[in-house]
Amino acid sequence: MDAIVRSYVDDKTFMGAVLVARDGNVLLSRGYGQANLEWQIPNTPTTKFRLGSLTKQFTAAAVLLLEERGKLKIDDLVKVHMPDAPAAWGGITIFHLLTHTSGIPNFTALPEYRQMQVFDTPVVEIVAKTRDKPLEFVPGDRMNYSNSGYVLLGYLIEQISGQSYAQFVTENLFAPLGMTDSGYDSNASVIARRASGYAPGANGPVNAGFIHMSIPHAAGALYSTAEDLLRWEQGLFGGKILSAASLRKMTTPFKNGYALGLAVTTVDGRQRISHNGGIEGFNTALDYYPESKIVVLALSNLNGPAADQIAAQLGKSAHGEAVVLTSERKEITLPPQVLERYAGSYVFRPGLDMVVTVEDGRLMTQLGPQPKVPIFPESATSFFARVVNAQIEFKLDAAGKVTALVLRQGPASLEAPRK
Repeated sequence: MDAIVRSYVDDKTFMGAVLVARDGNVLLSRGYGQANLEWQIPNTPTTKFRLGSLTKQFTAAAVLLLEERGKLKIDDLVKVHMPDAPAAWGGITIFHLLTHTSGIPNFTALPEYRQMQVFDTPVVEIVAKTRDKPLEFVPGDRMNYSNSGYVLLGYLIEQISGQSYAQFVTENLFAPLGMTDSGYDSNASVIARRASGYAPGANGPVNAGFIHMSIPHAAGALYSTAEDLLRWEQGLFGGKILSAASLRKMTTPFKNGYALGLAVTTVDGRQRISHNGGIEGFNTALDYYPESKIVVLALSNLNGPAADQIAAQLGKSAHGEAVVLTSERKEITLPPQVLERYAGSYVFRPGLDMVVTVEDGRLMTQLGPQPKVPIFPESATSFFARVVNAQIEFKLDAAGKVTALVLRQGPASLEAPRK
């Protein structure tokens, strides 16, 4: 497991903290790289990281706690608890907000978001950013990930409980589990052992851009540590926070494999309950495999896909599966005519193609507007990238004609037919 993580550290795509536990027994818990590059302060299992959208499961649990206490029902219409809700929101329930099926546009995708994200903004003003926008679809019809819904849930938690969101989650979720290293992040407060956030730059990491922590609110503003998040998983799935009935609600998917603040999917034949997060300077992943009671988490203070990929590979390793590192893959030589037959466009979805070209005797791939990435053959049909942990396999029909490619990256396996 350590070798898996270090392959990303050596590639300079990861620094952070990683933890793997099985049925409460910690198998790996280490920090990697620096919590602060200027002072060369190392990351540890008790370094505090911004969680980004891992926050959403805490918000969902808070809503379910309020339901258990008779303060709301998740099938309530939002307007029951928000009398001034716009008419367009008349059919939206709290359940729709929890499952990203409300149709409310995602405020972080609005053109004005970049200007607003640097200012201290009360949650009621963030909610107001989308109240006059038309819904994207009829509530409940579709799922479209929306931070707006979770900020609105945070607003409702405050209105119903009479406490700030930070106070409610601290008193009702963190304190009962002894999560003393978790809280609502702040741009002003001095927070001991908090990591600085970085983004990739042309010549190495650079300080990440600024976001005022009032902006993500209940959609992404919490911080925690690897050790505290293990306490959270043990408490949540051990019945210390929610009743069995509430936990079933929280882990029952509605649309697109999304439940309440958690994704419930099948990976390698195993159920995985998970979420990831991304915010300026930080990427996070937290996975739970209920059958084996395995917890895997990766917290990174360097933006990029490494946290997701590390968590997926550690999940395989914890279940006894072999993991082939990019550094272990062996490149072979293929004749030019074999490479040429793979050149072309492959469609993942309308508007998103992967273009494969041959340049200087090497296959190059370009996904949409992203930079070109070279791939290297390890068999006549299988290739791997070095700049990112990804593999591509080309599919051929009985006549040897190339029909599609399959992109494997982290837990994802996506097929794209050839145009």
